[in-house]
Amino acid sequence: MPSRFSLTSVCCAFLLAVAILSPRASAQSFFMTPVPNAPFTAVVTTERTIVHKDGSVTQLKSTREVARDTRGRIHNELRALVPVSSGDAPELLNVHLYDPQTRISTEINVRTKTFWTRTMNHPPSTEPPSIRFAAPDGNAPPSEFTKQEDLGTREIEGVQARGMRQTQTVTDENDGKEVVITDEYWYSQDLRVNLMMKHSDPRHGTTTMTIAQVNRTEPDPAFFEVPEGYTRPGALPEPEKAK
Repeated sequence: MPSRFSLTSVCCAFLLAVAILSPRASAQSFFMTPVPNAPFTAVVTTERTIVHKDGSVTQLKSTREVARDTRGRIHNELRALVPVSSGDAPELLNVHLYDPQTRISTEINVRTKTFWTRTMNHPPSTEPPSIRFAAPDGNAPPSEFTKQEDLGTREIEGVQARGMRQTQTVTDENDGKEVVITDEYWYSQDLRVNLMMKHSDPRHGTTTMTIAQVNRTEPDPAFFEVPEGYTRPGALPEPEKAK
């Protein structure tokens, strides 16, 4: 039987990560499934509301580009969170590339213009963690402390998605009052990704991630390559070519 740790901590691993204390802290990661024959590009919008211990609230936002080609290769960005009032574009921090055919995972550090690779021992899941653990037909029953609600289907960005809401009532360690924590997912079986995810905890705040601008054509192959001029840490840059 999955516990609160197995359900919500899995969700928070890619929704909340750690508490964001800086307005320009990195945004949360987004789980991309490396499945073939379902190419698309999209923009993921993140909205984050943080409730601080003194009762003050910080509102942040971010966007990122994601892509997957017919081979199942993925391009998944990580950008900074900026204040909602800011007109600045969120800074691109890292890019994750993965090729399911070679199992090579590549992490690109945009600030340092470096990258490193590793070969995965096992391929990543073809379904988001929230779907594996929370869906009614998943491989584990819901926790006795967690209530699930099937929200039916709706269209998001021209794609059909099925919604699931999980709620759990816990006791606040500070004041002993009951707190209702809510997780909501809208999953596309066609694209095999969550089109919308929302995590709400009154003690800490809310994070919502939504896919927009879905384009189901083949992405530019450059999305899945390390940009020119990037080197491995400790490696010497290649000499400039004679002009």
